Amino acid sequence: MSGAESLLRVDGLCSGYGALQVLFEVSFDVRPGEVVALMGSNGAGKTTALKTITGQLKVLRGTVHLDGDDVSGAPAEQLVRRGVAMVPEGRGMLRDLTVAQNLELGAYVVNDRAVVAQALDRAYTAFPILAERREQKAGTLSGGQQQMLSVARALMSGPRLLLVDEASLGLSPVMTETVFDLLAETNRKDGVAVLLVEQSVLALDLADRAFVLEKGQVVDRAEGAAVRAMQGRLREAYLGRASTVSAR
Repeated sequence: MSGAESLLRVDGLCSGYGALQVLFEVSFDVRPGEVVALMGSNGAGKTTALKTITGQLKVLRGTVHLDGDDVSGAPAEQLVRRGVAMVPEGRGMLRDLTVAQNLELGAYVVNDRAVVAQALDRAYTAFPILAERREQKAGTLSGGQQQMLSVARALMSGPRLLLVDEASLGLSPVMTETVFDLLAETNRKDGVAVLLVEQSVLALDLADRAFVLEKGQVVDRAEGAAVRAMQGRLREAYLGRASTVSAR
């Protein structure tokens, strides 16, 4: 894959859990300032891909490049310092800490308190409900508000690339659209590149390009107007599919 202009480039990535290989020669890229959707049903290998990119799982074969540099296996903290932030599946917040405390944790790699204060102001401007509830414990927020907090916390480090794992998980269709709209606004206003790892076909409304994973392999891809046309194919593929239990 040619990746001279890629911010993130994944080439021939193979990974898994112990003896169980889940990803097989997965390749895709994210260019500066764009939104890329990595689609697939439960068990397709989407979360495994993110965990491998962020150093949580071992790369068996293939490479991960950031700004053209090989960062395969690099720890998450190193990636954060290079401008990558992640919204994990399940939101990953500290439920007993307040909204404000969770947000401040998102800026742990930022040493300048003035910069942190500016980031807090931006977060509260973008997410007014979080400003209203800044002293409320995160665990008492609604599911949609927790997802907003998770996104806002990831943005506290001032990333160039935001990795979002299953933003729609557990949310109503209306709240899913709200969260996706916030991600789209972040992309438009701040130029943050976004990799959306999703089951929901609504993610395709945001995407400049899309890749589809099935059984750990990229089986479809689209760009521009063709991304919207992909929605019908994905709905047909998912509807009526028997649920299975497999590695994610």
